[in-house]
Amino acid sequence: MDETEFWEIIDSTREAAEGDPEEQADLVVDRLVQLDPDAVLDFARHFEARFNRAYHWDVWGAAWVLLGGASDDAFDNFRCWLIGQGREVYEGAVHDPDALADLLDDFDEEVDGDAEELGYAADEAYEQLTGLETPDLGLPRPPREPEGTALDFEDDRALAERFPKLWDAFRP
Repeated sequence: MDETEFWEIIDSTREAAEGDPEEQADLVVDRLVQLDPDAVLDFARHFEARFNRAYHWDVWGAAWVLLGGASDDAFDNFRCWLIGQGREVYEGAVHDPDALADLLDDFDEEVDGDAEELGYAADEAYEQLTGLETPDLGLPRPPREPEGTALDFEDDRALAERFPKLWDAFRP
């Protein structure tokens, strides 16, 4: 599975789920179990690489602004959600997290920003196909700390300065 196929699965399942992250995760599993186990592992590698790439202080800061706070676990779930939004939103956010203000039509912190189940979709599909747990994907270990410069998430002024568009759009 190449990158284009990975994003096609993400995009088609997001559209079919009408933005519901849990439904999207179920649809991803449904799509993946139609493939062979090696393709499922390829999907898992694509997902994990993007999950790790989004491990950045600025992406965490954007999640904090959107969610009104984001613990370690909430940030993990946000990164899954971000991948689930598709290539354009994901790449835009990783390149410039403040651009999420322009890339998202709307954001409801009660519904959006959490797609934990999507992070497990490939594992579930692989187990359904093989009866085995997903093996090591052979990817480099993720960094211990997020990339970039740490932010003080408790400093509203600093967050508003770093993410002016997000702050204006989602924290009026």
